[in-house]
Amino acid sequence: MDDQSDGRQGNGRNLKLPVPGKRNILITSALPYVNNIPHLGTIIGCVLSADVFARYCRLRGYNAVYICGTDEYGTATETKAREENCTPQQICDKYYAIHKEVYDWFDICFDEFGRTSTPQQTEVCQSIFKKLMENGWLTENTMQQLFCETCNRFLADRLVEGSCPMLDCNNDSARGDQCDKCGKLLNPTELKDPRCKVCQARPCIRDTDHLFLELPLLKDKLEEYISDMSVAGSWSQNAIQTTYAWLKEGLKSRCITRDLKWGVPVPHEKFKDKVFYVWYDAPIGYISITSCYTPDWEKWWKNPEDVELYQFMGKDNVPFHTVMFPSTLIGTGEKWTLMKSISVTEYLRELH
Repeated sequence: MDDQSDGRQGNGRNLKLPVPGKRNILITSALPYVNNIPHLGTIIGCVLSADVFARYCRLRGYNAVYICGTDEYGTATETKAREENCTPQQICDKYYAIHKEVYDWFDICFDEFGRTSTPQQTEVCQSIFKKLMENGWLTENTMQQLFCETCNRFLADRLVEGSCPMLDCNNDSARGDQCDKCGKLLNPTELKDPRCKVCQARPCIRDTDHLFLELPLLKDKLEEYISDMSVAGSWSQNAIQTTYAWLKEGLKSRCITRDLKWGVPVPHEKFKDKVFYVWYDAPIGYISITSCYTPDWEKWWKNPEDVELYQFMGKDNVPFHTVMFPSTLIGTGEKWTLMKSISVTEYLRELH
């Protein structure tokens, strides 16, 4: 299909910017993780639905831009690099090309399909971090973290597996950050019978200092946003249920740093050997990829009067987009284009 036949104008040609008085729609789909080959769940979970909506918008004559790209930082990339005996950057380069080839084959009509391991990502992440720090929404705290004495390293969430602590779950392969069976978000130290994914040894617990986003202090501003926009944007029911379950449980401070090497460096003297947690920096990837699409990216992302943000994802990504990402942007005190509508796909399961 020709680029222009569905109204798309990518690849650096005729870059689209918001037009006052016109309906300007910014569309994102969850950034697929770069450490493997895309599968049907990746396509159906967020990419295809966003693509259909983008085509619909263009056919209606709306000024629509569809942004996506590969999520490249974090533990999973480091682990894959170790498996394939190469560097994290080499893994990202290899699998980014595979992802792009798959989506090109499906003729997904991105205006920009980028990646998060870019200087633009570092610049935007660190800029937002500095605003949060200036505004007093970040705190330092010591947390207990699992340490593998065999590997001689702190274990990031995805490098730990164990039994889910929820009594009615019984999943014995829950990750350190989340149980995919019951959907519970976890801390690695909550796992029963934890084991290092690299060497299978049982880790011990050690203290380590980290930075936290104080979600409880942002609660009032966040709840006002959620109550208004979930109605105005007609959020899907599964998104509303998950979001309000988080609010009902009570917002907790969330750690935004990790003891890793592969990620956006933390611009703080005390934490200069750490990087940002991938779930802090990944949603910011929508912004940095837009900045790769156009140097005038702020006309999309800091223009809530003229731009509507529609986001598409699988249900496991909901709280990061309805709680974490909006809180991060709200905390800067700047005038960001916050998500208006969220479309959430259930898990694709094999029928037997």
